[in-house]
Amino acid sequence: MPEPTQQHLDKKSVSSAHPAAGMPRTPDMTTSGPPIPAVDPSTPGPAPWRPGVALAALVGVIAVGFAIGIAELVAAFGGWIGVFDTPASPLTSLGQSFIQLTPEWLKEFAIRTFGEHDKGALTVGMGVTLVVVAAVIGIVARRSPRVAVGITVALIVVVAVAILTRAGSSIVDLLPLLVGGAAGVVFLVTVFRRQVVPAPFDAPDVRTVGAARTSVTVAGGIPGPGGPVEGSTAPSAGSEDHQTLLAVQSKGNNGASGGAETGDPDTEGPETRAATGNAETRDVETRDAETRDVETGDPENPKAATSGAAHPMSAATSAATSSETSLSTATTTGIRAPITSLDRRQFFRLAAIGAAVAAAAAALARWIPSTAEVTASRSAVSLPVPKDVQEVGDVALQVPGITPFVSDNADFYRVDTAFVPPRVTTDIWELRLRGMVDNSITLKYADLTAMPSIERLITLTCVSNDVGGDLAGNARWQGVRIADVLAMAKPQVGADCVLSTSFDGFTVTTPLEALTDGRDALLAFAMNGEPLPLEHGFPVRMVVPGLYGYVSATKWVVELNVTRFSDVTAYWTSRGWAPQAPIKTASRIDVPASFAQLSKGSTVAVAGVAWAQHRGISGVQVQVDDGDWQDTTLSGQVSTDTWRQWSHQWNPTESGPHILRCRAIDGNGDVQTKDVQGVMPDGATGWDARQVTVTA
Repeated sequence: MPEPTQQHLDKKSVSSAHPAAGMPRTPDMTTSGPPIPAVDPSTPGPAPWRPGVALAALVGVIAVGFAIGIAELVAAFGGWIGVFDTPASPLTSLGQSFIQLTPEWLKEFAIRTFGEHDKGALTVGMGVTLVVVAAVIGIVARRSPRVAVGITVALIVVVAVAILTRAGSSIVDLLPLLVGGAAGVVFLVTVFRRQVVPAPFDAPDVRTVGAARTSVTVAGGIPGPGGPVEGSTAPSAGSEDHQTLLAVQSKGNNGASGGAETGDPDTEGPETRAATGNAETRDVETRDAETRDVETGDPENPKAATSGAAHPMSAATSAATSSETSLSTATTTGIRAPITSLDRRQFFRLAAIGAAVAAAAAALARWIPSTAEVTASRSAVSLPVPKDVQEVGDVALQVPGITPFVSDNADFYRVDTAFVPPRVTTDIWELRLRGMVDNSITLKYADLTAMPSIERLITLTCVSNDVGGDLAGNARWQGVRIADVLAMAKPQVGADCVLSTSFDGFTVTTPLEALTDGRDALLAFAMNGEPLPLEHGFPVRMVVPGLYGYVSATKWVVELNVTRFSDVTAYWTSRGWAPQAPIKTASRIDVPASFAQLSKGSTVAVAGVAWAQHRGISGVQVQVDDGDWQDTTLSGQVSTDTWRQWSHQWNPTESGPHILRCRAIDGNGDVQTKDVQGVMPDGATGWDARQVTVTA
């Protein structure tokens, strides 16, 4: 055993060999490496970048648009090649659900306000709703991408339900939604994915990394290797100022806590020096072992170079850990921890790419001819020659501004529940007759057009047409009488209703009597001399004179079910509308327009149209202010199922505002009522009026 003196000398020699030997000690700190200048822990480090609320909301809109664009592109392409049907389009199905769930008062407001443009208004409303939801998703993703993904998945589920509840849909039609939804979720997570952004510092020598990590004990928030926190005035390690600061700290700290704490060799006792020597020996051995692991690897521990501190993810914090937590850890321990943040450049780059892809996908989806097959089917139709053509002649009045006697197909009003017209070709169309009949039959398109057809000028009116509204139109319809088709099926005694169903599932109840009493109720396949336009029911629709459209004018009709009113309800009647809805007598002023400026002494044409389908119009009268009612000039009458134009010449003699009114008299001699009633439950009533101003 060595002598005590020799043992002491050996310990001292070990201590002298330590890299920190001879270096002054810092109070409250035991270290085997050079002391590091103190840094004020209250000094903030670099703040992590985070997108603002508005920018996050915009990226949420881009993400949802990205998902919708991809889904619509897949649906359009699949529809083009015949894999998917109309329900596969998420926007179409969502719009159809909007129509189904919209309260009646809001539907009526939209129809009265926007008329045949109600679908456009619905599209705008749906778009605004989606933008709001998408903005919320983006704002939530700013702090919690996982919650934002949850909201997105909930939106996908809602659209999936909308798709599956549509008539003719199948599980396959969900594929475009799932593809687009997955793309949107991946994009959202990728854009808002947090990046590990380490604080900038001077890289320490690799040989001191292990020692600094294992032996530094912080008592007052001293930073680890790499120099002061950004924003601090403390000098960096290795500089002249740093060496000066070390000397000042050494002088100021000596004697404060005694030799055992300061490590002064002149004041150390044998026991203190022995303990210090042992600790320093262990530090040297630990540092040397870790240096070997880092530099050359441990042959007995092959994973040493990739585990623990050397693992690539050892500096990474969880994506859910906030940047504030990272900063707090840094100031508490004195070591600059990595900051969980977003890469600004990557964020903007991905957002721009997502916006471009969304726009391109949406444009391409619109460009793909999704209705090409139906358009080709319609173009291939060769209309049969009607067996009975109605003679019309020149019956129209030539008054500037008056509604044309025959409405062009493009101008004919359109009110229905189809967000997008169903795509039905003549090859797949068929009409099924069933219910309370002796013979259930099925007719193909070729079967129907081979039957004797007629052509009639018939005016249609929507029940949502308010007083003075323009939801009425007059066209030449060609088709087969519904009575002839029903005769083939032979309705049974006790039946009083026919429930008709559209290709998209829309239903209508029509009195059986109105279809068999001799009026020209048609299964129409042509309009104004050409096959029905897609939006007006191609390939076949119902046209029934004398009844509002919601109880008669089923578009894209594919089924007639003979039944009883007591046993069934239809789309609109189940929502509170009257099951029996004969059209009421109505008249409208077309010219002059409301608030028109007229000259005193001039001749002013007051003109418009009037209708009372299946009763006809026998007269129209005009009143100026509260004066006498004056008869007007009527256009020729084609039939009781067709409207008539009317005109009156007025010579204003008094300046100032005036009120013009009109009223019609039907073929039975009944005068149009002045009582005002809204459109629900069976049509509006009242007199149309215009205010004009006569100037001197």
